[in-house]
Amino acid sequence: MLLLALDTATPAVTVALHDGRAVVASFSQVDARRHGELLLPAVDRVLGEAGVKLDAVTGVVVGIGPGPYTGLRVGLMTADTFGLALGIPVHGMCTLDGLAYAAELGDGPFVVATDARRKEVYWARYENSRTRIGEPAVDRPADIAEQVEGLPAVGAGALLYPDTFPDAREPEHVSAASLAALAAERIGAGEELPAPRPLYLRRPDAQVPKNYKVVTPK
Repeated sequence: MLLLALDTATPAVTVALHDGRAVVASFSQVDARRHGELLLPAVDRVLGEAGVKLDAVTGVVVGIGPGPYTGLRVGLMTADTFGLALGIPVHGMCTLDGLAYAAELGDGPFVVATDARRKEVYWARYENSRTRIGEPAVDRPADIAEQVEGLPAVGAGALLYPDTFPDAREPEHVSAASLAALAAERIGAGEELPAPRPLYLRRPDAQVPKNYKVVTPK
C-alpha cells in the first residue's frame, strides 16, 4: 500500500504519503488563495522526499470537506485526475475526521470546528478521535452554543469564536498525514471509505441571478 493523501478544504494545502504502516513524507502550507497554484508542487515535493514516482501510488485519499467550493474542488479534481490516469482507487475522507484524528484529547467527547466564513463554522461532535456523532453541519457559533457547551474543541473555527468554544485547542488546520493515517487504518480494517464527493453543505457564492432572462438570436 502507498496512499497519496491531499486536502484543500481549509486554508491549508496539505499532502502526505502513507505506506500502510506510517507516514513516509508530508508537507503543508497555509494559503487560502493559492490552492490551485500550490497543490501539484506540494505533491512533487512529497514524492521527491519519499524517493518514489507517482506511478508507485496504489490509492489516493482526498479530503471531501466540508469546505468552501473554490478550494475544495481543487483537491477533488486533482485526486480524480490521478485516479483516472493511474487506474487506482480514489477514497474520500471527511476533513473534520482528519482533524479529530490528530487531536490529542483522549477518549472523551469533543468538537471539531473549521472556519466556514460568513461568521459560520463547519462542525461536528466526536465521541473520540475515531468516532464522529452524526453528520457535519454549518451554523453560526452562537446558534450551537448549547450543543457544544463544556466540550473541548479543535480547529480554526473553534479558535475564531472563543465565546462559543472557550476550550479551543490545536490543531488549527487538517493535515494530510492524519487523513492518510486514518484512511490506512480503516482500509486495513476492511472498512469502506466514502466516495470522493464534496461536502459543500451550502450553495456557492456565485449564482445565476433570479429572473435572469436568456436572450437567444432569432
